[in-house]
Amino acid sequence: MVAVTPRREGWEARLYPTVALRDGRHANNPWLQELPDPVTKVTWGNYASMSPADAARLGLADGDVVAVEGGRVRLELPVQVQPGQPSGVLAIALGYGRRGAGRVGDGVGADAFPLLAQDPRTGLVRAWRAGLKVVPTGRREPLAATQTHHSMEGRPLARELTLAEMESGRAELGGEEPAVAASLWSEYVKEGHFWGMAVDLSACTGCAACVVACQAENNVAVVGKDEVRRSREMHWIRVDRYYSGPPEAPETSYQPMMCQHCDHAPCETVCPVLATVHSSDGLNQQVYNRCVGTRYCANNCPYKVRRFNWFDYADNPRFDYAMDSDLGRMVLNPDVVVRSRGVMEKCSLCIQRIQGGKLAAKQDGRPLADGDIRTACQQACPAEAILFGDLNDPGSRVAHRQSDPRFYHALAELGTRPGVGYLAKVRNRA
Repeated sequence: MVAVTPRREGWEARLYPTVALRDGRHANNPWLQELPDPVTKVTWGNYASMSPADAARLGLADGDVVAVEGGRVRLELPVQVQPGQPSGVLAIALGYGRRGAGRVGDGVGADAFPLLAQDPRTGLVRAWRAGLKVVPTGRREPLAATQTHHSMEGRPLARELTLAEMESGRAELGGEEPAVAASLWSEYVKEGHFWGMAVDLSACTGCAACVVACQAENNVAVVGKDEVRRSREMHWIRVDRYYSGPPEAPETSYQPMMCQHCDHAPCETVCPVLATVHSSDGLNQQVYNRCVGTRYCANNCPYKVRRFNWFDYADNPRFDYAMDSDLGRMVLNPDVVVRSRGVMEKCSLCIQRIQGGKLAAKQDGRPLADGDIRTACQQACPAEAILFGDLNDPGSRVAHRQSDPRFYHALAELGTRPGVGYLAKVRNRA
């Protein structure tokens, strides 16, 4: 007979390094503090993740502060209800609660390293601890999360199909795209270059490397914990995470979402000062010195990818420490303007890289080749899920990818005619 070890009393904590901070050595980097966790989408601090069943049993919700006690260790952390987590288990990130990291990282979150225990059999430090108590404190600390809604509400945004459906040629992506959508707009003459993008959802792991790459390339501002709580984060690209199935064992889908550079862009029709316009090469452009901050374009964008500069974030002495010295300012990209308050920002498909690629090819006396221009998100993606190129070049990789049977446009039924599209995720199941 196999002996069965009885379950220990109390809670078990699993300690893990986050994608952004790892062990906390980079806690003073505001880009990493504001990077949403790929799973929970929480920024600026750690938390105690628990299963929906445990949270319901204890009457807890996101942001309720609990004390995690074990021996002489006591941590106070806000609760984060996490679908798919086993009952009786807490998940707590390491690398937070530092006291000597610097003005950005000091005091953010709680130090979970004291919960690490040494295995008496091997002498190795183990990343879990059992026999803990969880005591509600009655306080609340709202989480700084960039995504608080986890359902597609029946809309085919992040589409999926099974491997069998793809192999049999019976892939039903849903949501038929209109061949010719009714519009008051005249058709664009697509001569010369016409830039577009394709994102393979099967390859995307949700790691958010594209988010930090875009932030570094385009001088995207850091706003801080309080502003993230108000949904005022400035990231030009986000990675949406959706759950499907039962909360005990959900399936997760990721979808990078940036400006879709629509041919029939809803933002352009409502701007009273022509600050958002369409270029001849397929880009939806934002003219900062025209923008007066009406935010009509953000209200009219179905993809919600436009960001308003509520404050002068670039001169914030705590978060943008790059502005403090000549050495610090070297982190800024000189090819991209640093925006002041009161203007709308969004993805430009790295227009500075497009122009740089054109000039380099002209200097070499040759035509622009496929692959000469790579956006920051494409360059940083470890899975090569993001592909950018010229849709007018039938031999380009992005043109081939957009002709794939799995390819579709998000919310195509609205008739926005996006230049960015997606390849449906393939799940290897029956």
